[in-house]
Amino acid sequence: MFHKFPEVSCNPVHRKRDYFIAAFTFFCVAVSLVIDAHGTLLLQNVLGIIAWIFLIALLRGENREIRMQVVIAVAFATAGEHFASIYMGGYTYRLENVPLYVPPGHGMVYLTAVALARSGFFLEHARKIAIFVITACGLWSAWGISGLPEHGDQVGALLYVVFLIYLFKGRSPMVYLAAFFITTWLELIGTAAGTWHWATLEPIFELTQGNPPSGVSAWYCLVDAVALGGAPLFLNFFDRMGEILRQFRLGKINLKMILSKNR
Repeated sequence: MFHKFPEVSCNPVHRKRDYFIAAFTFFCVAVSLVIDAHGTLLLQNVLGIIAWIFLIALLRGENREIRMQVVIAVAFATAGEHFASIYMGGYTYRLENVPLYVPPGHGMVYLTAVALARSGFFLEHARKIAIFVITACGLWSAWGISGLPEHGDQVGALLYVVFLIYLFKGRSPMVYLAAFFITTWLELIGTAAGTWHWATLEPIFELTQGNPPSGVSAWYCLVDAVALGGAPLFLNFFDRMGEILRQFRLGKINLKMILSKNR
C-alpha cells in the first residue's frame, strides 16, 4: 500500500537549504496572517511586496524546472483564488478581496512542499509520515461528519478521499504529503485569526464545510499537480522557441554575409 513512498534510507542527504525554506515559510505564514487579521489594505499591499521579495530570493537557489513549477503554481492558484473566493464565495477574505501577498504566498507554500519532499528527514521517514498524515486527516474528517461539531464538514470528508487519491495514485506523492503540513498550518492560522473564513455551505451542492474543511490540502495538491505536470511542457515550449529564434538570427547573419560578399 505504501510502495510509492521511499524505504527507510540509512544515509539520507540533509540539505540545510531545504529545512531553511520550510522553517522560513512556516514562520512567514504565521506572522503575515496574524498581522493581516487586523491590518489595512495598505498593510496587505506592503506584505505582498515583501512576500514577492522573499519568493524571488528563495528561487535564486533553485534550478529552472523548480522555478517554472513555482511560476505555474502562482498563476494557477491566483486564478483559482479569484474563482473560488471572489466569484463562487466558497471562502471570503476579511476585506473581501484577494490580498496581494496571496500569489507569492502560494509560490512559497509550493516551494516549501518541494523542499520538504526532497529533504533527508522526509525521505528517511516517508512511510511513518504518510501513516501519520492519513490517520490524522482521517480522524479530522470523521469528526467533521460525526454530528459532534456545531457545523458539519461533508466537503472535508470528500476532499480527504481526493487527498488519498493524490497520495496513492498521483505522480509526486512526497510533494502532496509535504503539502499537508504547510497547508494545514496556514489554513488553521488564517481561519483562527479571522484573515478569511469558509462558507458554512459550499456554493454548488450546498454541502456543509468546516472552517477550514478537514481535507483542504487536496485543493493545494491540485495546484501542485498542475505545476509538476505543466513545467516540462512549458520548458520544452520555451526551449523550442529559443531554438527557432537562434536559427532565425543565424539565418539573418548568414544572409547579411552573403549580401555583403555579392557587393
